[in-house]
Amino acid sequence: MAKFTEEDSALLDELGIEVEIAKAGSRTPREERIIAGFEEVQRFVEEHGQAPRHGEGLDIFERLYAVRLDRMRDLDECRALLEGLDHQGLLAGHGLGSAAAEDDLDDDALLAALGVEEEQADISELRHVRSSAEKRAAEEIANRERCEDFDQFKPLFEKTKKELEQGVRVSRVIRKDAGFLKTDIRAGEFFILGGQTLYIAEVGDPIKAPNGETDARLRVIYSNGTESNILLRSLQRAIYKDETSRRISEPTAGPLFSDQAEETDLASGTVYVLRSKSDHPTVSANRTILHKIGVTGGKIQRRIANAKLDATFLMADVEIVATYELFNISRIKLENLIHRIFEPARLDIEIKDRFGHPIVPREWFLVPLFAIDEAVQKIKDGKISGFRYDPHTAAFIQVSEQKT
Repeated sequence: MAKFTEEDSALLDELGIEVEIAKAGSRTPREERIIAGFEEVQRFVEEHGQAPRHGEGLDIFERLYAVRLDRMRDLDECRALLEGLDHQGLLAGHGLGSAAAEDDLDDDALLAALGVEEEQADISELRHVRSSAEKRAAEEIANRERCEDFDQFKPLFEKTKKELEQGVRVSRVIRKDAGFLKTDIRAGEFFILGGQTLYIAEVGDPIKAPNGETDARLRVIYSNGTESNILLRSLQRAIYKDETSRRISEPTAGPLFSDQAEETDLASGTVYVLRSKSDHPTVSANRTILHKIGVTGGKIQRRIANAKLDATFLMADVEIVATYELFNISRIKLENLIHRIFEPARLDIEIKDRFGHPIVPREWFLVPLFAIDEAVQKIKDGKISGFRYDPHTAAFIQVSEQKT
């Protein structure tokens, strides 16, 4: 650093300028992590125009950021450290009861949101927050601009979100040990990075990078209406560094229901269809079309071993009439999807359990087996969202054909 001469100092005095020597400051690693975590919340606010909120129907990453912000608001140490950086006024007020609002998040999810090391008792000890080097590597991702033709892409994001909810698409964690390559990033694909969905709109012509490797310029569209033109290798690096990054599958990627799995498929469970042997009058009168539809990650035989003691199985033995192996899909989402499809045909019956308590089973439907087969096929083909089930005709009707 250059030193001022006496002449320089005299000139500055005449101009009325005071020279303040900056003091070299240092922060502890913990303080650096707290600041970096707060900057991530600030980045979310800049991208979405609002502070992260709690709520079951909101994006999981927004809810996790909301938990982190509440903790920072509640801790005096964090407030004292961050007040000078809080140009958005995020620290105003107090925590909003996130512990109660986020009871549905398990401990690991909450710890990941806060970046808390499991062996640390101090909740202000944050982890999973990017280092300065990682933040510099991600600057290209952050340099975005408004997407002028976002209206063309918005329906794609909405359709993909709906297909994820229905189980037609799945999001898969990107495993570093599996070897995620630049060639795995192709035009038309969706990824989740930093809690935000992105779409690869264009992949430019190959170019030679300074290190001799091949690279390409991408046009990436983000779900918040922004876009960036970044290098393929930069996106690959950012995806690797984000431990929560995920790839969103194509609707027809891999067998959804199959008797055989391919080498790269991850087993998820089994859809089972059961028929009751109960002598209940309602069951007896509808036995051929009354089916229980469920999804399990274990063996079906073990699941039904004590059926006659379980009101869920109508307090009677059952027989297996159909099974479908499923791969690369959320069991819970799939089961919810199937139950929503056949909701109009759900059986309304009350059964008393072995203690005499009334139980209303929720997984029995008055649906013929061929209709279940058709529903499975439409889910597999990604077409189920365009149909509804009509219990009167036992058929699927296109939504566009419904009378208004």
